[in-house]
Amino acid sequence: MPFKTTIKDIADELQLTPATVSRALHNNPRISTETRRLVEETAKRLNYRRNKIASSVRTGRSHTIGVIIPSARINFFGSVVHGIETLASEHGYHTLIYQSEERTSLEIKAIEAFLGARVDGILASMAKEESDFAHYSELKKTNTPLVLFDRFIDSLQIPSVVIDDYKGGYDATVHLVTQGYKHIAHLAGPQRLQTFQNRQKGYLDALQAHEMIADESLIYSGDVSIEAGKKAADYFMDLGTPPDAVFAVEDFSALGLMKRFKEAGKRIPEDVGIIGFANEDFDEHTTPTLSSFDQQTIQMGREAFNMLLQLIEKKAVIKSRIVLEPIPFFRESSQRNNDAASDMLNNHKILENNFSKNLKQTDMKQFYSPDG
Repeated sequence: MPFKTTIKDIADELQLTPATVSRALHNNPRISTETRRLVEETAKRLNYRRNKIASSVRTGRSHTIGVIIPSARINFFGSVVHGIETLASEHGYHTLIYQSEERTSLEIKAIEAFLGARVDGILASMAKEESDFAHYSELKKTNTPLVLFDRFIDSLQIPSVVIDDYKGGYDATVHLVTQGYKHIAHLAGPQRLQTFQNRQKGYLDALQAHEMIADESLIYSGDVSIEAGKKAADYFMDLGTPPDAVFAVEDFSALGLMKRFKEAGKRIPEDVGIIGFANEDFDEHTTPTLSSFDQQTIQMGREAFNMLLQLIEKKAVIKSRIVLEPIPFFRESSQRNNDAASDMLNNHKILENNFSKNLKQTDMKQFYSPDG
């Protein structure tokens, strides 16, 4: 068993008391600068490693946070984690990552593991299969600081950092309208999550604002995957009047749509336009390139950690929800040049102004109020 240097070993080396060495290692102002320097140099020479578990017991802080993500394979979550870790490191925090693989059972295991590791707080993006949120309600009862990012549920009343999903869904649909598409479908995500509800609401309201019929047959509920996109394309092509454009709830579903439509001989964007959501790295490398909305992932990660830090330090959180603006990237898959597109673009502002006057403000707040 390898020898581990202790505080007593450093004390013996310098002929000091263990209490003095301990205070010096914790930068106690009662210890002189020279003594602190000698202790630090000796600790380094003897390869001393602080016992973080013992330290966390004494201080009540581990300076470690837990982060639950649905999958590390999706660039979106990797980018959010980058934002989290960068800011966490600047504040002296370590980060533990746990993948839920979109399963509630693994989310529960992640929470148990984090509580066992005495983390100071938890950041989480909810699994898409979520239907029972009891584990989050139970976590709240432990008073462990908790912040959700990207995916959330209003009823849980947990602080969150999200994108303006309603606006993204609305703007994506308006873009397709202004490009001259007249029969626009939506490949939706699991409606258990507020995130996907809001994108669908934006899609529906955009159609209404432009006096287009919102046909229920043009909404296909998928599970956020390439395979879901393929199944949705098959479903849409089997309709009596197939759509000429699709707003997909996220980019992997959009990629599945694109693959299946192309296999069926459909030209994109001439025969069918496609726009996704998330601005994944592959969007610029598909043929044609995929239109999408960027979710400011790094900023989302930084905002989420900052909100969690305020909870850990028991500072007042001014907003229970931070809403970031989705940034459009209109690429080849949704841009169709024709006279209809020009006409629709000219009429767009008039129609939208009329719709805004008729839409109740309370309905708008329900879906994207910064105060939740």
